[in-house]
Amino acid sequence: MLSRLISTFKGYRHRQYIARLVEQGLRVGQHTSIMDGVFLDPSHCFLISIGESCTLAPNVRFMAHDASMNRFLGITRLGNITIHDNCFIGDSTLILPGVAIGPNAVVGAGSVVTTDVPSDSVAAGNPARVICSLKDFLLRHEEGRKTGRVFLNEEYGICVITEEKKQDMIESLARQPGYMEG
Repeated sequence: MLSRLISTFKGYRHRQYIARLVEQGLRVGQHTSIMDGVFLDPSHCFLISIGESCTLAPNVRFMAHDASMNRFLGITRLGNITIHDNCFIGDSTLILPGVAIGPNAVVGAGSVVTTDVPSDSVAAGNPARVICSLKDFLLRHEEGRKTGRVFLNEEYGICVITEEKKQDMIESLARQPGYMEG
């Protein structure tokens, strides 16, 4: 199981980092994608559990301990961090001790998660707050997809995009947001 899980991560150093944390007690479900730059509190990684089919975008930080009161009180606060199945955690999000993120939740980029995020919801901000249901979020983007420009990955993807396509995308997105498909 560990070798199958670790083989899904790109880059030797990234695989080694995740493997070492799993050996120390980090729990990660199958089909979960952990991007480069994710920090999973190495001193307390055994307090972190990430469900199946989750995505952790680059630079997400998990802190299962908080030593801010140590200098004054001689104590450090600890807490489990639980990410349930099918969650998306946006770039540069900070998740603090004692937080659970419910199944099918989305946390927006740059959020600071200090309290639980309910299932089937979208949360964002500092501190993160629920801003809408997952259903409303998906409906809004389905509508946006109908009225906005849709770029096909096979033509506009990072590995195949031409200078002409880049210019087309820049000009199109100056008018309104668009979507990548495929």
